Amino acid sequence: MAEILIVEDNAANMRLARLLLTSAGHSVICAADAETGLKLARELQPALILMDIQLPGMDGLKATSLLKSDALTAAIPVIALTAMAMKEDEEKTRLAGCNAYIIKPLRYKELYRVIDTLLQGNRPQQPTH
Repeated sequence: MAEILIVEDNAANMRLARLLLTSAGHSVICAADAETGLKLARELQPALILMDIQLPGMDGLKATSLLKSDALTAAIPVIALTAMAMKEDEEKTRLAGCNAYIIKPLRYKELYRVIDTLLQGNRPQQPTH
């Protein structure tokens, strides 16, 4: 399957995402903050990134903007993971360059569907609730 980078500061959310991805056959790289996530994305070139939006220090929107403006990482699909469910929050993720938007708590069928869609090179329908 694919190598996927998870950028998530909450340990419980990280464990859940890692479990869901490894159960689906993906290999997982983990970063607890945006700076580490950016470094790993550039070095390892994952197939996809799950990006928490509310990170300490640099938030996930800024990190995604940096990824999308870097030729090395611009093509990597980014799925925003957020507890915020307002329409303007969805728009902010899109403007930052996120390819999809999933509201926490994670639901495995939705997560798998969005990942499969992006790995096949298609854009999922927005929003994914």
